[in-house]
Amino acid sequence: MRRSLKIARNVILTLLVVIAAGIAALLVLRTIRQHANEKTFAITSAGGIDEAGYIEIGGIKQWIQVRGQDRNNPVLLCVHGGPGGTWLPVTRLFAAWEKDFTVVLWDERGAGKTLAATGPGIAGTMNIERMAQDGIEVAEHLHQRLGQDKIILLGHSFGSILGTRMVKSRPELFHAFVGTGQASDLPRSVALEYARLVELAKAHGDARSQRELAAIGPPPFSSRQQANGFFQCAQRYQARADSTAMAELQRSFLSPPPNYTLGDEWNRMRGFMAVPTWSLYQKILSTNLSTLGFDFQVPVFLFQGTDDHVTPPTLAEEYYNSIKAPHKELVRIEGGGHFAAWSHATQFHVELVRRVRPYAMKSSRAL
Repeated sequence: MRRSLKIARNVILTLLVVIAAGIAALLVLRTIRQHANEKTFAITSAGGIDEAGYIEIGGIKQWIQVRGQDRNNPVLLCVHGGPGGTWLPVTRLFAAWEKDFTVVLWDERGAGKTLAATGPGIAGTMNIERMAQDGIEVAEHLHQRLGQDKIILLGHSFGSILGTRMVKSRPELFHAFVGTGQASDLPRSVALEYARLVELAKAHGDARSQRELAAIGPPPFSSRQQANGFFQCAQRYQARADSTAMAELQRSFLSPPPNYTLGDEWNRMRGFMAVPTWSLYQKILSTNLSTLGFDFQVPVFLFQGTDDHVTPPTLAEEYYNSIKAPHKELVRIEGGGHFAAWSHATQFHVELVRRVRPYAMKSSRAL
């Protein structure tokens, strides 16, 4: 008996040593690649800009990253989704964008490096109105810091809710609004996705998902547990392009941008999964942007993945058809999912330059 216990103990210790050695090797690889990325990510042009740090926004420290090859290019403020879905770890995807825009990535209240500064106690202040006002303050800071009259606003998913509020509240700050993974009528979006998942689970003989969906029940959801279960099922049947986008996020763990730490990775995960309150999620899942009206005073562009199951193209197009703006365009990203800006970053960039950038350049020439 003692001999068996001793053998078992030795096996366990050996496994622990192997696991520890494997983790150490991965961390060394991460360090080597991150060091190499310092050269890859370097902005070397004389007129370029590469700044990152905390600014005072909404009474707290919030992190922004500003990168571009020419500071005279139009400013593109990216408002991420989630809540908590920082874009910082996939900075490399926007390298080509930085040739034509000064790209600003902002970690919103409760996300990423901003969460690192405030801690999770900030959750109680996270609401749609406060975070949209934060976005306006970020835009005002960029006007002052970069000396540009207006900026372009790109809002993704939850960020499209904030972005819509921002441009409707302060249109004079913006050249144009670009929505992607555009939210419109989220109760209908969730209902359509629930029905799709039930149908797919049945067609695939997926007993596990059928049981879970039946236990959750159709929306609206009354608890965070129900919502989490729904999103876990949805992930199993997400668009292929969104799986590609998530692979890019996973890749960033072993090849992170400069100054992106393991602590930042931890804050990314808890900012997305743990910090936002159920009250905030209830507000998001009940959002119907028609209540804000359809009149915009800036050009509006919707860049919509044709395979987006989170904010379905049919609802985005319905919303688009109701919009009244000085100019509007619906751009379909074929094969793109909810994260078309990541999975189809090259095409997204081409469309931004072709369709949106001229409005910023036209405004600049008019000054």
